Amino acid sequence: MRLGMFMMPLHPAQRAPSVTLEEDRQAVMLADQLGFHDAFVGEHLTEKSENVTNSFIFLATLIHCTRQIRLATGTSNLSHTHPTLVAAHAAMFDHLARGRFIFGISPGALASDAEALGMLDQDRNKLFAESIDAILAIWERNAPYNIDFPGNRFKITTARTAVPEIERGEMYKPYQLPRPEIVGTVVAPFSKGVIAMGERDFHPLSANFLLSKYLRSHWENYSEGKRRAGQVADVADWRIARTIFVADDEATARRYAIEDAASPYRYYWSLLLKKMLLSKRAGIFKEDPAQDDSTLDIEYMLDRLVIWGTPSRVADRILALREEAGDFGEIVYANMDWVDERLARRSIELMATEVMPRVNAAISARAAPVARAAA
Repeated sequence: MRLGMFMMPLHPAQRAPSVTLEEDRQAVMLADQLGFHDAFVGEHLTEKSENVTNSFIFLATLIHCTRQIRLATGTSNLSHTHPTLVAAHAAMFDHLARGRFIFGISPGALASDAEALGMLDQDRNKLFAESIDAILAIWERNAPYNIDFPGNRFKITTARTAVPEIERGEMYKPYQLPRPEIVGTVVAPFSKGVIAMGERDFHPLSANFLLSKYLRSHWENYSEGKRRAGQVADVADWRIARTIFVADDEATARRYAIEDAASPYRYYWSLLLKKMLLSKRAGIFKEDPAQDDSTLDIEYMLDRLVIWGTPSRVADRILALREEAGDFGEIVYANMDWVDERLARRSIELMATEVMPRVNAAISARAAPVARAAA
């Protein structure tokens, strides 16, 4: 099982972005040094607790500060920008990163972003679908393009102005051919969008917001999409994000993750619950759709959505998650605000150096009898 990192991230709004942006850069650099496979970074325009407004810009500052980690938009909000711009910027980033790039995509769910862009009443899911069709067509075709899908608002061509002898009108294709890995973050239980991901060979990242009981529904729908495409789903392509804190001793883990009023985990889940209640999307946190909103509080969230403890306890929890959800290819560590930098760094270090070796040793041990029986 691989280890990745995801960050929205959420920081107290009073903290200076110049400080928190550097903190987040340090998290990715540390993850690179420890052998994390990838780092996904989200973006929003109009939320002060979220400091990254453009994931391409943020990740570009990390290309030459890292050696092996794959840098992933997590996500690029496709409804916000013309697909010609996204295709060009993503291709350039892929070249700058020499292929250490994963193209994470989403519609862009924050209503205040849409209002600020003058598109609050538009169907952002439709915009998203039209945009990714156009982006892939740009990467697949040559100038003058003449991209004009029925019902798609984006008509892309350079036919009137192209000058072939000097290659005017031509756009760069990505460094990775035919395209980078495309990953979609999935939040809702039983999401039908995961079926479409399977059909198009996009890979799902199940968000850390989702209760573990619903994770298997993502794999089932993704597998259905692959079947429709005449292919077999590969568990290596499925990522699951979880909110995790690891400490050297149980008392420290409990205090920092659960008990302390200044805990970044309490802050994160209190703010996220408030956001989801305001946007009427708190159903993703419910054990049952009929559950009343009043039953959702911070203790409920921490109990169900934070994995904390010593390395052995956290490894056991991840293995139990694998039993519940089924096999998957990557556990994605959700990075928090660094209230205590020493503890935050130590958690990331323990996750890589102690938790994952335990997890992978246990997976190998369980697989060995099956392999011998098959032989």
